[in-house]
Amino acid sequence: MSDDALALWCQVREQVDWSSVAAVSPVPVRPAVDGLAAWFDGPVRHRDPDRADRLLTAMTLSRAAASRGEPLALPLLDDWQKLVLGIPDVCLRQGDAFAKGGRERYGLKPRTWRDFAACLRQSADPSVPLSARAARAYLDIAFFHPYPDGNARLALLALSHVLEAEGVRLDEVGPLQTTRYADDPVGALDLAALVSVLIRATYRRAIATAQ
Repeated sequence: MSDDALALWCQVREQVDWSSVAAVSPVPVRPAVDGLAAWFDGPVRHRDPDRADRLLTAMTLSRAAASRGEPLALPLLDDWQKLVLGIPDVCLRQGDAFAKGGRERYGLKPRTWRDFAACLRQSADPSVPLSARAARAYLDIAFFHPYPDGNARLALLALSHVLEAEGVRLDEVGPLQTTRYADDPVGALDLAALVSVLIRATYRRAIATAQ
């Protein structure tokens, strides 16, 4: 049996110096282009119009939660995931999950969902730079793999929710669509750095558009 990628991720998560990611200031104004909506309404719609509609609805719900100051938690994820998948109810996976053609296996232990809930709470930790918290939430969902399907889509919604809670929207999200691996601390830190780059670029373009 392959190694438990979730256990590897939990080790990597503790090794990464998330605080080393440069803090982004000032907070961007709302961009001229809503990158998340454009991604769902562009590349996603081209492949599957119904999926695009469901994701846009879930995006609206996640942003409303962020505006109310609701941090990431399992009940929120459940609500979004029902919309993402277009089904009336969802439940956490009941056994090991696999991804990347079976090359990554995500184990399940008695404490898994308790640990996952604790990780979600850390997405609101102000002592960690915003871009690192957003990237870490994305990776937590990717590697805890809480649901039998749709976790990659949910991870992007979670990343955007963490940013939205602090008034940040990106004007492009395409660069985030890259395969990530649970045992890669350099890749995890690179994702956090990429989120910082995208925030800064969004800010610059928003200011240029406003002038």
